[in-house]
This record gives sequence, C-alpha cells and structure tokens, in this order.
Amino acid sequence: TAYINTTSSTPLAFEINNLEAMRISADGTTDFSYPVSIDTINEKTSAAGVTIDGVLLKDGAIGSIASAVAAHLTSINGGQIGGSRNLIINGKFSIFQRGTGATTINGNDVFAADRFKGWANGGGTYTVEQSTDVPNNEFEHSAKLTNTATDGSVAAGDNYRWATDIEGYNVSQLAYGHSDAKAVTLSFWVKSSLAGTYCGGLYSTHATRHYIYEYTISSANTWEKKTITVSSGDTTGSWNKTNGNGLRVYWGFGSGSNYQGTAGAWTAGEKWETSNQAAWIGSASATFYITGIQLEVGDVATPFEHESYGETLQKCERYFQRFVAGANYTGFSVAFSTSATSAKATLKFNGKMRAAPTISQSNTGFNYGPQVAFSSFNTLYTGLDTSWIDMNIASVGSAGQLGIWNGNNNGAAYVQMSAEL
Repeated sequence: TAYINTTSSTPLAFEINNLEAMRISADGTTDFSYPVSIDTINEKTSAAGVTIDGVLLKDGAIGSIASAVAAHLTSINGGQIGGSRNLIINGKFSIFQRGTGATTINGNDVFAADRFKGWANGGGTYTVEQSTDVPNNEFEHSAKLTNTATDGSVAAGDNYRWATDIEGYNVSQLAYGHSDAKAVTLSFWVKSSLAGTYCGGLYSTHATRHYIYEYTISSANTWEKKTITVSSGDTTGSWNKTNGNGLRVYWGFGSGSNYQGTAGAWTAGEKWETSNQAAWIGSASATFYITGIQLEVGDVATPFEHESYGETLQKCERYFQRFVAGANYTGFSVAFSTSATSAKATLKFNGKMRAAPTISQSNTGFNYGPQVAFSSFNTLYTGLDTSWIDMNIASVGSAGQLGIWNGNNNGAAYVQMSAEL
C-alpha cells in the first residue's frame, strides 16, 4: 500500500497528459474531471447505504430523498405507466346500476354489480349485494356474497362461481396465443366467514383454455390481501382480441368433479377449481366479501389504481345502461303516435356500446296529455348508440299525437340496454 501524506490545505491534483483528471480537497471531497466508469459502489458503514446527489440508495431501493428526483421510466412491470393499468372494470364495486340490494344467483350469467356475474348450477344459491364493509379507508365499497341455500354434496356436473369478463380489445396486449405471451398479476382484498383453501382462475371462452390458482384465507372474518402471479402467459389457442369475450377472471365456491383440474398451468378445457376448494357453498349462511380487484401486466402487484366514479361508470356503460325515471312521469324520449295503438320514439344511449344492445323496459308509458301504458315494444332499429322504438300502446284515438315516452306513474320505471359479454 502506498500513501501520500500532506498537512497542507492545498488540494492534491492528479494529471493525465498534462490535463487534470482528479482533485482531492483537504476535507476529503474528490472531484473527477472525466466520467467515471465503475461496476460497484460499496457502502462504507454497514447498512448505511450510499448517497448520490442527495438520493440514498439502500438495499436495492431508494431509502430517502433529500430533494425532488425526476424518474425517467419506460414502463411499470413491463406495462404502460399511464392510462388504465388495471384490466378489471369496477374492481372496487362503486357501480351497481341494477340496484345495490341483494340479487339472487341461481342459474347462469346472473348480473348484480356492474361487469360481474355469477353461476349457481345445482341445489345451492347465493346473493350478491353492495356492502360498506371494507379492508381500509382506501375503499368505500365491497361486494358481499351470502350463501342462501347450501349444496352439501356438489354433483359432478354442478358448479358455483363468480366472475368478470374482459373484452378482447382490452387484453390483446397480453399476446395470449403467441410465443411472447405476457405474465399478469392479480391482486384483491377478501374476507370470508369460512377459512381454508379457495380457487379461482383465468379462462378463455374463445380458446377454451384455463389456468387455476389456489389461495388461502387464513382467518375467518378477517380482511386479507391476496396476490396471484401467472408468470407465464398462455402461448396456445386462438384468443379473442376484438369486441368479444377476451378473458374471464373468476372465483370459485364449489365445483363437481367434471370441473376440477390442476392448479398452476395453462390447460385445455373448462375447469374451475381443484379438489382442495373449501366447501363454501355447503356452509349455511357463509359470507364472502371482496374488493380492490386489480389485474395488470407484469409479475409485481402495484397499488390499486383508483379512478373517478364517472370514469368507472362510463366504462361500465359500454356493456350495460339503465335509465331510471326517478319520478313518476319523468321522460326518456320524445315520442309520437303513428296509429291509434302505436307510438314511436328514438332512444339515445350514453356513448357507443360494445355491440347493438338488447333493450327492455319496466313500467313505462306514453304521455300525450292523457297517460297511457304499454305492455311491449319492438325495436325497429338498434345501433351502437341509438335505437328506434315502436311501442304497442292503449288507444290514443289517432295518429300524430306528440308526447313523451316516460315512467308510467312510477318513479322506479326504467329502460335498459344490455351488451354484456
């Protein structure tokens, strides 16, 4: 080891080819005149980290920042930084256009919360409703599922599950069905009255491919956050990447042997759970709360991506819209009679829907001075953002009566449009 000792306050300077390359001041500060290339910087004091221009780097993370630091990132977890990072719509259950009260799930494709639907094929049933029971102050609502009729011995062909379907356009970035298919991470908060092993998964109705995952609810009646990473995207099959059903994300509550498979791998066929699934549908009055659902590109779960109520509602209305009168005679559209027993109206939607919707109504009528009810109507034309309605009404005397299509003395009257997946 060689030493250079000096008691002078004059800095020491080192030159290369008569040009100063490095200067060491009396206080130990070292200045370099040229860029420094180095592979490793080690901390002098154990566990203290290294500070570079006011930024403390410690144990692979930024420990503290003395002043503002500009971050120049090309991605988060290999996915986009801005926009809608979360592929799930209404994951914190703020939107319940069909009503926030309990909806019974009995059969197939029964909707309650917007963008979520349930199946109950067997002797059991359950309800879904909006709840204010939440894991923390970050959330205001959750979805509450309650077992209302048990199935203690699930037959081979029976199954109970709850899911959200993601449109193909919104999951095309995952490149499923190709060699460069991406990893995704699912995270959510959950609480159940029944602890144990639960199953969920990803499924393609188009490619008929599934991936089952297991997770554990450790303590009954306690909110727990779960994170599931599907590290390998599915490279097989033909996946929908347009306006059809691109990917189903589901949670299981009991399936017969016909729908049981193996967890942790993409596989052909329609399987929903493993044989380890807790017997939630067999537990009388069992409850299951869930909120904060996020599905994102990459292998790390980032904090839940919040958005405004209006943004979430607008996304939901691509698939379902319900116009509620609110007051007894509130109008939905201008209408006019084309004969003594029919009237026509144009119905304008809130933006373009996924596909031409199915339109239905409850307790509406035609008011041209007198109020008349109608029991049915025909859709003469329906597009993505408007529909031409032909109403069958009680006699109005003659054609040419100008009026409104309205709630028939019923504030709960509604017109709804459904283009659900």
